[in-house]
Amino acid sequence: MFFQYLKRGLTAGLVAGLAFGVFMAFVGNPFVVYTDELAHGGGHAAETGGDGHDADAEAAAGEHHEASDTHEAGETGHEEPAVSMAVTKLVSVATSGFWGLLFGAVFFGGAFYFLEPAIPGTADTKSYLLAAAGFVTVSGAPWLALPPVAPGMDQALPTQTRLYIYGGMMVAGLAACLLSGLTYNQLNAEHGRIVGLVGAAVPLALLPVVAMVTPANPVTGTVPADLVAAFQGFVVFGQLVLWFVLASAHAWLQRRADDDSPDVETGLPDTDSVTA
Repeated sequence: MFFQYLKRGLTAGLVAGLAFGVFMAFVGNPFVVYTDELAHGGGHAAETGGDGHDADAEAAAGEHHEASDTHEAGETGHEEPAVSMAVTKLVSVATSGFWGLLFGAVFFGGAFYFLEPAIPGTADTKSYLLAAAGFVTVSGAPWLALPPVAPGMDQALPTQTRLYIYGGMMVAGLAACLLSGLTYNQLNAEHGRIVGLVGAAVPLALLPVVAMVTPANPVTGTVPADLVAAFQGFVVFGQLVLWFVLASAHAWLQRRADDDSPDVETGLPDTDSVTA
């Protein structure tokens, strides 16, 4: 039984991961490259605007580097950029497929197998609620403390500290989701759905409070504020799409499995699908 759950989770994860990989290859990566080029272009302009010798030296080094790149491009017939772009797209698809498989195996394979009876709602609702919990755990809660950072921006906290904060917020997000589900089931059984929903929202509402007590991570750079906001919104949107496709694929696979499963009492195929 567990391997059937794991198989459905892996299949749904592969579908979602590949779909997200294609999205990133043709939409996400060009946006990231544009933001990175703008950041480096703005930084170069800021440096050359001063009158220090370091700026002049960097400008000379940049000209030498550009000349070298031009010479190499001429020797390769401009094939290298095309090959590099194709490799980048393949890497994006492969990486996204890996993360999709991982999320599918962990959340829709193992977690769904053990938590399915406790997840409220119908079969489809369970898939989407689990996807929402996965998003909060993996991305939503950590981003409250460490929002997505646009390329070219500098962060104040060291990498190790940020990893600790990110991991701690993941644990907090997972705990909030589990507590929210338990609270809903308890209050719904005793006082009804409305009270249950209100009670379930309380653990999730405490996540921003937890994020506020984490060390601040000021971010500086030359990327305009509106582009930073657009980048953050794009990253959040991409993760929401990933988890939505993952839940949708899993719900569809679950329905197929239920339709193909034998009748529980008789051990025979579902008689509704048998013609007279």
